Amino acid sequence: MTEKKLDCVILGLLSHEEMTGYEIKRRMDTSLSYFWGASYGSIYPTLESLVKDGLAEKRSDDNSGRNKQIYSITEKGREHLKNWLNEPAKRDELRYETLLKLFFGNEAGAPVTAGHIRAFRDKSKAALDQLLAARVNLISAPDEDGSHKYYLMTVEFGIKTYGAYLEYCDEILPKLENM
Repeated sequence: MTEKKLDCVILGLLSHEEMTGYEIKRRMDTSLSYFWGASYGSIYPTLESLVKDGLAEKRSDDNSGRNKQIYSITEKGREHLKNWLNEPAKRDELRYETLLKLFFGNEAGAPVTAGHIRAFRDKSKAALDQLLAARVNLISAPDEDGSHKYYLMTVEFGIKTYGAYLEYCDEILPKLENM
């Protein structure tokens, strides 16, 4: 079995609709990018492992002319996903290279460190803007299966988090600029 969290991330995506590996990566780079990520180099081996373990199925889409591989979740996969969802979270982690650079900022100096914080602020602002737009879309879109309320709760977490990042940057930048 491959690394369990990525297995379950992919199974969770497949529980909503069948997808190609490319579509899974695209979804991870958009909807999940604020709290989870994976590379093609980890997605495709995980997909193959899920198929081998009977948690997902793969079929070829010959109609596309590109022989796309389409993956779908099996009942065994749904059971595996539900079991994981019922377990307590083992570890929530926060890892930001910008914070490492701030922590060791004395070595680079205040102007360089302030530049890192400005860049982090810009990225945080862009992410917040995207999350605010996602909230509008989720509120206005039809929600046949009830999943939007869960997506919306995740988006609200992101809005509060990125809002706090902006607030922090706005507090610390003047301190760095005045050093």
